[in-house]
Amino acid sequence: MSRRSHNAGRARHEDRGHHLDRARTAAPLFAALGDETRLLIVARLSTGEPRSISQLTRGFRLTRQAVTKHLRVLERAGVVHHERRGRESRFRFNPQPLEQSQKFLAAISKQWDEALSRLKFFVES
Repeated sequence: MSRRSHNAGRARHEDRGHHLDRARTAAPLFAALGDETRLLIVARLSTGEPRSISQLTRGFRLTRQAVTKHLRVLERAGVVHHERRGRESRFRFNPQPLEQSQKFLAAISKQWDEALSRLKFFVES
């Protein structure tokens, strides 16, 4: 095996490990955002203004308890956090997990583009 092909194989193996780590980090976020109600809650919070549970339940046909459960899932995924203000909890959007996942998806997209370019070159040669 040539040094070049050995290095390329090692780089692909390292990429797989890096992607696996990123996928493990992104999976809870994708699972949390896979629910329509949670996605709508994130959309409401993405304006940047912290909101109470009562503010978040307006317009939903859900109880406060149901919205609270959805908020806990979003908190575990890191996309939402809460702060206490007196007796009230206010929830705030945290964009960092979405930004990290967006980079992960961009890297996957880039790999697909490169693979398709190699296939096109092979077919047209």
